[in-house]
Amino acid sequence: MSEQVDGHIDDDASTLARLGYRQELSRTWSGFSNFAISFSIISILSGCFTTFGQAWNNGGPVAISWGWPVISAFILVIGLCMSELVSAFPTAGGIYWWASKLGKPVHGWFTGWLNLVGLVAVTASVDYGCATFISFFLSLVDPGWEGTLNQIFLIFVVVLVLHALINIFGSHLVALLNNVSVYWHVLGVVAVVVILAVAPAEHQSFSFVFTQRINNSGFADGSYWFYVLPLGFLLTQYTITGFDACAHISEETKGAARSAARGIWQSILYSAIGGWILLLAFLFAATHVDEINKQAGFIGSIITTALNSNLAIVVVGISAIGQFFCGMSCVTSTSRMGYAFSRDGAVPGHRLWSKLNSRRVPVNAVIGACVAGLILTLPALYKSSAGVPTAFYAVVSVAVIGLYLAFLIPIALRLRAGDSFVPGPWTLGRNYKWMCWVAIIEIIVISVYFILPTVPAGVPGDGDFSWTAVNYAPLAVGGLVLLIAVWWFASARKWFTGPKSTLEMQ
Repeated sequence: MSEQVDGHIDDDASTLARLGYRQELSRTWSGFSNFAISFSIISILSGCFTTFGQAWNNGGPVAISWGWPVISAFILVIGLCMSELVSAFPTAGGIYWWASKLGKPVHGWFTGWLNLVGLVAVTASVDYGCATFISFFLSLVDPGWEGTLNQIFLIFVVVLVLHALINIFGSHLVALLNNVSVYWHVLGVVAVVVILAVAPAEHQSFSFVFTQRINNSGFADGSYWFYVLPLGFLLTQYTITGFDACAHISEETKGAARSAARGIWQSILYSAIGGWILLLAFLFAATHVDEINKQAGFIGSIITTALNSNLAIVVVGISAIGQFFCGMSCVTSTSRMGYAFSRDGAVPGHRLWSKLNSRRVPVNAVIGACVAGLILTLPALYKSSAGVPTAFYAVVSVAVIGLYLAFLIPIALRLRAGDSFVPGPWTLGRNYKWMCWVAIIEIIVISVYFILPTVPAGVPGDGDFSWTAVNYAPLAVGGLVLLIAVWWFASARKWFTGPKSTLEMQ
């Protein structure tokens, strides 16, 4: 039965019932809170800091000053396509549900698993990045702090545990902290930009920021434009992701058909603008190029060379706290997706993962998301021979490829549906045709690039080849696709029928 409000059927619960589900999750999130979770997961205080080195080494300032706005525009198109879909289908299953209803169970099967693994990888990468910056913060406060891989991994585990506990015992607290996170990100970015604009004794020129090319990848300069530079775009593509959280929280959001749609595109647009300003501040402060190159583009090298120790502590602290907020939101989104996918019987042990506690929180799904993220990040315990955090970038690539391939399937199915698609209150109108094509092509291109080796030592047959330098994203994603394909043809196609109605369930 749908929830009753003052004797009348609540519109959100009624919409959910039309889609086949009872209102089980607590619908207490406002439209702002819905926007806030995606804005927090995108987190320019996280991605712009942790993957800055990827763009610096693969393209330099050009990959950042020009690459960020260009790639952001493509991502916004993807987000607008998804906004139309969530307006029509505001369910916690999100893109998995869209793919199932616009296509067949097989489409939902692949979309759901790609989405779930992508979300686990996002959670893992964000929390590991957070642990890295907490360790960096400790090294600034205490010069004796070593910050070994084992120490960073231990901090990573602690951060994961804290995020699990917050999500399990603080359902309302999560929504509140997401709201706080928005203000922290806005004011934090303003503070960092002001500090980097005022405190350094000198700044780089406009020519350096907008025309300087750098190739620290180890690949030949002749491959700069068609290979090296696109690898640098991982900074933007990774940072502006996870915005499907607006859909996963739609069953907990008031007025979801409109507010979740706005939440997706607004979180992308505002993050793109704020992120570009922040990154430009980094580049103008990057006056010690040799030292930055020596540290493989690590953003900390800009912060410590441009600022005194006290200001450096402030900037790193602002980022670390923002990353903590981001990881908390990632766990929320991943657990809701795991809950919804399990609710429809797709995940082994589905009754366990779809169980709610007295606070109507999927506790086991929260724990499962954190444990899976920990397992995925285990290779980070081994130092890369390439001198860059190859394992971290591989987890980042898994997150990007998994999520965006999951986005691609329902967008392609919506394009195929054409005028037979029944939109919700928020719609693209006739613009869906060109927007869907742009989204599909962009996702295919980036998915190809991000499975390629990021350093020569990761290329099989190279004289300096090392397994610790290998981008294991293609192994992880390829293995996943093969596994879910075999599973589908061997078993799942016989019993998985897509979303199941819970209206008749007790």
